[in-house]
Amino acid sequence: MKNITRRNALILGLLSATISACSLRPFSGSRDRQDGADKIDARVLQTIQQMQAEFPETLELKNQAAGMLIMPLITEGGFGFGVGYGRGALLINEATVDYYSAANASYGLQIGASQYAHVLFFMTESALNEFRNSSGWSAGGDIEYAYRRSGESFRANTTEANSPIIGLVFGEAGFKIGATIEGTKYTKIIP
Repeated sequence: MKNITRRNALILGLLSATISACSLRPFSGSRDRQDGADKIDARVLQTIQQMQAEFPETLELKNQAAGMLIMPLITEGGFGFGVGYGRGALLINEATVDYYSAANASYGLQIGASQYAHVLFFMTESALNEFRNSSGWSAGGDIEYAYRRSGESFRANTTEANSPIIGLVFGEAGFKIGATIEGTKYTKIIP
């Protein structure tokens, strides 16, 4: 009986911590919204600088892309059931046009927590428009990854350059193995 109680307490604690980390504080006025947008913008700028420092090859992708969705920090946690959440911004011509949240959920053999950043390069206007006009776009198998895991080198060959969406996952930290953005749902927000 003690093992079940400890296990339930561990699961409840992990889920509570994950939900707390993922929750948004309510904003009461326009100044609070501006503060939220300023925080996201500052993190987006830091993420772009980190990406270009670690992967200088991304400058070419950035210049060719119709738009970029930058998610500076995705936090994931799981014990059997996993959840992840983060906020970021969509940039077109290096200007922020919209803010988005990213959320995912999974079930299976998993335990741990991790954080990472990711960038989606929309290489065609049609892919960008499809993303912007959807009420809740989900990342799927149509994303070509330029970088998957720590230790793999950056790859953006001509096959990937012809893909409508190229994803870059980097800056992984934590003890949950294998960050991926497949199955992540993106929703427009007002920070």
